[in-house]
This record gives sequence, structure tokens and C-alpha cells, in this order.
Amino acid sequence: MHNQLPIKYYFINKFEPNYIDKQDKRTAIIYRNYAVKTDINIIIKIKNFCKKNNYKFLLSNNIKLAIRLNLDGAYIPSFNKDFRHLSYSFKKKFIIIGSAHNNKEIRIKETQRANAIFLSSIFKENKNFLGIKKFKLLSKLTQKRIIVLGGISKKNFKELKLINYFGFAGISFFE
Repeated sequence: MHNQLPIKYYFINKFEPNYIDKQDKRTAIIYRNYAVKTDINIIIKIKNFCKKNNYKFLLSNNIKLAIRLNLDGAYIPSFNKDFRHLSYSFKKKFIIIGSAHNNKEIRIKETQRANAIFLSSIFKENKNFLGIKKFKLLSKLTQKRIIVLGGISKKNFKELKLINYFGFAGISFFE
């Protein structure tokens, strides 16, 4: 059913067509900006741009709005533990991507019916740092497709061959 899942995910917090237009067609655009109030006009501009250029477009942390605006899907961050969206009606190809940092969050994303899970942080040494060994262990705890997130750059991209993953996500990698 979800063979249409992209393998690359580019997080943006503002609409800059120059950066988005450089991506290949296997890249999904995720609009995530928690610093400002959601501006529907910006989301519609991004949606129209993505539709015209054949990119999948996902909205972060607002499934109801993603459905209402007929977007390709939604991204549920790790801090969102809500299950209300399970009662919503989706179009058949609506994508839900969840983010997790540990086993408990993986189980929550499975219960939220995520089609794939961002598992982070693999390279970026922050409070959620996993590293390659812990990433491999956590990724074996689910049957969902795993998308690598956190500190991926052109320098360490070759290290991803050491793990089993479906896709990858980031910000600076795509700029």
C-alpha cells in the first residue's frame, strides 16, 4: 500500500524555492517550524510548488490541517504522543511518518500507525544521540521502515552502509 514512500526527507522551516528545486524527485519536503504560528498561506504556496515539481509534501505536527489541505502526509515528532488522528479519515495514499529516539517512542509511533519511523540521532551528538551500534539495535525492534535522522552529511554518508535503513532525512545535507 505504501510503496510510494520517498527515501529522502528534507526538513524546511521557510519557503525557499531555490533550495527545494535542487532536490531529486525521490525527496519529500517536510515543513517544520515551531518558532512561528502556522501560516496557511505559506503551506499552500509550498504545497503548490511541490505539486508542480512532483515532490511529496508533509506537514509537521498538524495532521488535521494536512488532511484539510489535501497534503501528501504528515510528520509526527517524538514529543507528540496524541492518538486523535486515528479517528480521522485519510485518503488512501496519505503518509504518516513518526520520529523516535528509544524503544518506548517506537511503540508509540507504531500505535499511531506511522508508515515509517525516523530514528535519531545517529551522528549528531545531542541528548538523543544513538550512534551506529544503538541505532542498529533499536531498528531491529520494529517491522516499520526506518529512516535515518541526525547529523547526516556528505562526509559521513558512506557510514550509512553499515546499517539497514530505508531512507534518510536532514536539513544541512540537502542545502
